[in-house]
Amino acid sequence: MKTPPSHKYRRSAPGTALTAAVAVCLLISGCSGSGDAQSESSARISGASGLKVAMVTHGAEGDAFWQLVRKGAEVAAAKDGVELTYASDADAAGQAKLVRDAIREGVDGIALTLAKPDAMKGPIAEAKAAGIAVVGLNSGIGSWRSSGVLQYFGQDESVAGRAVGDKLDDLGAKHALCVIHERGNISLEARCAGVKKAFGGRTDMLYSDGTDMDALTESVAARLRLDHDIDEVVTNGAQFALAAVKSVHKAGSRAHIATFDLNKELVKAVQDGDVQFAVDQQPYLQGYLAVDALWLYRSNGNVSGGGVAPVLTGPAFVTKTNVASVAKLAAGGTR
Repeated sequence: MKTPPSHKYRRSAPGTALTAAVAVCLLISGCSGSGDAQSESSARISGASGLKVAMVTHGAEGDAFWQLVRKGAEVAAAKDGVELTYASDADAAGQAKLVRDAIREGVDGIALTLAKPDAMKGPIAEAKAAGIAVVGLNSGIGSWRSSGVLQYFGQDESVAGRAVGDKLDDLGAKHALCVIHERGNISLEARCAGVKKAFGGRTDMLYSDGTDMDALTESVAARLRLDHDIDEVVTNGAQFALAAVKSVHKAGSRAHIATFDLNKELVKAVQDGDVQFAVDQQPYLQGYLAVDALWLYRSNGNVSGGGVAPVLTGPAFVTKTNVASVAKLAAGGTR
């Protein structure tokens, strides 16, 4: 499996802070206008509070989901006057190195994901020893406390998976295929395990390489050709759901598509009936809350959830009946 390169810290293009400030204006005062999402995989927002925060995720380059996480983080940084650096690496060792880079830069806080928590334990301990506050977001809800982070913002993936299983029962599905695009990612595994636990029908897992969309599309199509009883394909990301729509057509299957996570293209697919529903964990909110929490902790000693309970951002179902209310926000790049 080809691993995306480590995304180094670098200053963002001119106008990034202005884009975030405009987004704050939209959120707070309702003024018109919007900024374009950045195409870079790392960015730095400079602020006046004197606090420096690094966000280090396992998101792959160009992934629309992680662009939403970063956008929320940037808006919070602009509001709080925080200097924010965003970096990511899909490889666990690469992500750990990025966290250590942030420690050496002397940041005041680090927000990180725990897709592979064992790889993060060492860097988290080093950050704490250096007096740096660390919060978790998006993945690792079952291990954030044992990993030593202060707070956690995200979705309980097991709960979300069980909710999808119940939804499939309501829809009358009989045989689901749950596609895991990154082997060893505990969040994806928990989702599909939750589906299997709650769903009254049969649930099979399919592991495929999420870095090669053509290969993933073909692997899903091949499985559908092999097993004509599959009537539901469940994916773990909006782009993978759109790929699965192609898989269904290639295989001549009648299977429906459901997915975790959302983007504006997926919203249209729900509107058009190509995808039955999506589970929205609100990535923009995860990024926003993680940065804002570090600012609140450093400036006022606040700890969300008292340091013992996660702050949940999902799950919420987006279906054809309620997608219109989400579509405008998705087009604006915040859902």
